[in-house]
Amino acid sequence: MSSVDSASGAVGTAGGGPVVLFDLDDTLMAHREAVAAGIALHMRERAYAGDLAAAQALWHELEERHYHAYLAGDLTFEQQRRARATDFALAHGEQVDDEAAGAWFSSYFERYREAWALHDDVHPALDALETVLPGVRFGIITNGEFEFQLAKLVRLGLEVGHPGRIAHLVASGAEGVAKPDPRIFAAAVARFAADAPVSRAAYVGDRLRTDAIGAAEAGLVGVWLNRPGLRPADDEAADAAAAGVHEIRTLAELPALLAARLGGD
Repeated sequence: MSSVDSASGAVGTAGGGPVVLFDLDDTLMAHREAVAAGIALHMRERAYAGDLAAAQALWHELEERHYHAYLAGDLTFEQQRRARATDFALAHGEQVDDEAAGAWFSSYFERYREAWALHDDVHPALDALETVLPGVRFGIITNGEFEFQLAKLVRLGLEVGHPGRIAHLVASGAEGVAKPDPRIFAAAVARFAADAPVSRAAYVGDRLRTDAIGAAEAGLVGVWLNRPGLRPADDEAADAAAAGVHEIRTLAELPALLAARLGGD
């Protein structure tokens, strides 16, 4: 496997082209917006009362808690879904058993799926990257199940493999390691290097530590897509500065940044 120089994002293989890797949810796909729309419709169908904004915040908190339990290996993918459904239903006065929780989540998921959409800046950014970085290849690294994330990409019009725009999808469920573990970033670079030499590589994601710091510490150019303008905790800010993480607010800023970081010899 090629090694990556952490200061420049340059892979130790001469004569190759650049690779730009992305997170999926809340980086390319408007995940939070789809979740908010999906849970609002599902609450209406189940006749749940209460403040919608508070309910959406609760659903987001349950997603964070139980999905990270899945990533840690404490729950299966299906178990974390049912745990989220059980806790949310109970908070709204409904008790559901395990089987009913599965059906509950399936109904919610249909509403969530209907709201899947790319952020408006995705295709313009990819077009611009292809202009400023001739021969660039795109990929996805995501913490999740391969088939589930692949289904999102297909629905969003970002097909994987030839002739799709995304060359490779690397998912933690298939790799056995999750971001920010450096092995998943190395696995993605190796996947591309098996096709053709990789001169330089960058990774773009919406989570500072999981995505940008993790990528930078693994030797890629780490880019934090901070759409909401969050202020990181002091320890994260210090780690990001030490790792050389770059911060942007929109993907429209990415082509100029990566032209400077990945372009040239």
